[in-house]
Amino acid sequence: MQFGVVSLFPEMLANIVEYGVVGRAQQRGLITLELENPRIHTDDVHATVDDRPYGGGPGMVMKYQPVADAIEALRPRLPAGSPVICLSPQGKVFDQAAALRLAALPGMILLAGRYEGFDERLLATEVDEELSLGDFVLSGGEIAAMAVIDAVVRLLPGVLGDDESAVQDSFMQGLLDCPHYTRPEVVAGQAVPEVLLSGDHARIARWRQQQALGRSYLRRPDLLEELDLTDEQHRLLDEFLKEQEQ
Repeated sequence: MQFGVVSLFPEMLANIVEYGVVGRAQQRGLITLELENPRIHTDDVHATVDDRPYGGGPGMVMKYQPVADAIEALRPRLPAGSPVICLSPQGKVFDQAAALRLAALPGMILLAGRYEGFDERLLATEVDEELSLGDFVLSGGEIAAMAVIDAVVRLLPGVLGDDESAVQDSFMQGLLDCPHYTRPEVVAGQAVPEVLLSGDHARIARWRQQQALGRSYLRRPDLLEELDLTDEQHRLLDEFLKEQEQ
C-alpha cells in the first residue's frame, strides 16, 4: 500500500511511520509514505499558499495552484488510479467500512488542509472524495490523515502479528468489541470472569459474542439498529439484559 499526503506540515506525518503497527509495516516494506508540501510549489518569496476569501469573512483559504501542483507531483510516485481524498469536516464520516474499502486499494493521496479549507475549485477538479473523522473541527487535516492511515494499515495482510486481531476489532462485525482481561487474575478486588478461565473455547466464544452485543446495546444502540440479528444473537442479548437487571 502506498500513501501520499499533501500537507503544510509534512514533519507531522513523517512521525507516523516511526512507531507502532504503522512503523513496523513500513520497516517490513508493506507500506510507503510520500509527503509533499504545497509551499515548494509557490513562486513568491514568502511561499504563500493562502489568500483572503472572495466575499469577505474571517480566515484564509488555501489557494488552488500550489495544492494542485503538489497533487500532480505525487501522482507519478503512487500507483495509477490512486484516489485523491480530502480530509474535511464536510466529508462522509470515516468508519470501519470505509477503512476496509480503502485497504483494498493500491494507494491513495490524502489532502490535509489548513485555515478555512481549500478553494472549492480544487475539490471540484482534483478530489475524488471527502472524508471526515466526525462532527467536530480540527486545526488541520494532518491528524485526520494519520487516523486514516493507521486504520487502513492495520487491515493490510501481514501487518498485524495475528491477522485474527483485526477481524475481532470493534466494528468489524458491526458491533463493539467484548471486554478483555489479562494477569493478574484479581485486580482492585475485581476478578476475571470465570468463563475466561474455563478453557471451554465454545463457551468463551459465546460469552464474547454476548458481551459484544450487550456492550453495543448499552453504549452504541445505533449499531444494533443497522444489524439483522440472528435468533441466537437475540437470545444472547436478552440473557445479557436480564443479568444486568439482576
